[in-house]
Amino acid sequence: AKKTFQAIRIEVNRELEVLENAMSKAVELLKVDGRLAIITFHSLEDRMVKHFMKKQSKGEDIPKGLPLREDQIQRNLKLKVIGKAIQPSEAEIQANPRSRSAVLRVAERI
Repeated sequence: AKKTFQAIRIEVNRELEVLENAMSKAVELLKVDGRLAIITFHSLEDRMVKHFMKKQSKGEDIPKGLPLREDQIQRNLKLKVIGKAIQPSEAEIQANPRSRSAVLRVAERI
């Protein structure tokens, strides 16, 4: 019943649309060297955040083989701020069982 209720809640509240809009606006509002930190609580959100940050860090879709220098590619985010995504430790999960599904991803505005 948990997954069914979660799916209904996500759809009714349009949570994935809101997340997509919030991430785009956040990148626009961040100053250079500002950090965007997002905590997700289920795999749909995490996948969206992961792909968004990856796309923003690679820059525009440019066909391969074009003679461009790195400084000519428009990038918005740098991913290697903290390494991989951070998940709760066993001690945190013991103290707060609802944290077991949390994932923190951080990117820096460039």
